[in-house]
Amino acid sequence: MQILITHGTLARTRVLRFNRFQAFGALVGLALVLMLLSGTIYHVVFLKAAREGWPVVSQIVRLVVRDEFAQRDRFVRENLDAMAQKVGEMQAKLIKLEAMGERVSGLAGMKPEELKQIVPAAVSGGQGGPFVPARTPSFDQLTGMVSSLDEAAEQSTDLFTMVESRLFEQRMQQLMVPNSRPIDVQVGSGFGFRTDPFTGRAALHTGLDFPTDVGTPIMAAAGGVVRSTDVHPAYGNLLEIDHGNGLVTRYAHTSRIAVKTGDLVRRGQVVAYVGTTGRSTGPHLHFEVLVEGVPQDPAKFLAGGAKAGNTAAAKGAARR
Repeated sequence: MQILITHGTLARTRVLRFNRFQAFGALVGLALVLMLLSGTIYHVVFLKAAREGWPVVSQIVRLVVRDEFAQRDRFVRENLDAMAQKVGEMQAKLIKLEAMGERVSGLAGMKPEELKQIVPAAVSGGQGGPFVPARTPSFDQLTGMVSSLDEAAEQSTDLFTMVESRLFEQRMQQLMVPNSRPIDVQVGSGFGFRTDPFTGRAALHTGLDFPTDVGTPIMAAAGGVVRSTDVHPAYGNLLEIDHGNGLVTRYAHTSRIAVKTGDLVRRGQVVAYVGTTGRSTGPHLHFEVLVEGVPQDPAKFLAGGAKAGNTAAAKGAARR
């Protein structure tokens, strides 16, 4: 590539020679210079003109960027509307959760003053003022709404955690109360005074007798810890299960005990088998319930379990 430079008709002509790479580099450099120059002109001239309100240039700049600003504003408004709708849906869901939490907490036996410690009470009293239609909230307002919703969600979480803990506590108490029949047979001899089968005199019978065949499985009336598995002169092979809160059950005259001292047992687990060991006239289970070491009528506990079972069955039938 050659470039001829001359100053007139009689002047000597100068020749500049460029190879291919030099020409390409020159073009790239020229393009970079033009880009820098245009950027400088835009930032220095047009932006300054727009800020200071130059008569002609500022109007040209406004015409150029007006569509861009309009599209940006429309996009922001649409997003704010969508966010406001989502916030409204979240508020509605939280209101439903609060109502559900109040109902469930009532079922869990929580008192209103306990709820007030978790969820602040709503402001009561007279309300009023002129009606001002709501407009699309600003970004700052939406941020505040989201923060308040987050706080309300945390309060609802705390509420349901408390309710779950209370329901679990009630469930554990029910599991630890001996209200399940150890054997599903008719009671032969009840709690109270009766004629002793050996002496023929009146004596206190401290439990319930379940007459059945030798080897019939005996189930734990409730969950607990095996306290002892001893041989007693009167009770024969005797199993005692501690259910906590001073509650103990005894399973006497067994032929064999299937658990050992210290074992954790669950309600309905087979713990022994019917026999006729000890002071017994025939195969049966002698079942006792003691509270703080004092014998109680086991029928009262078993009746409570039957009532709970009937109630649960009735609720299930009503749902169906």
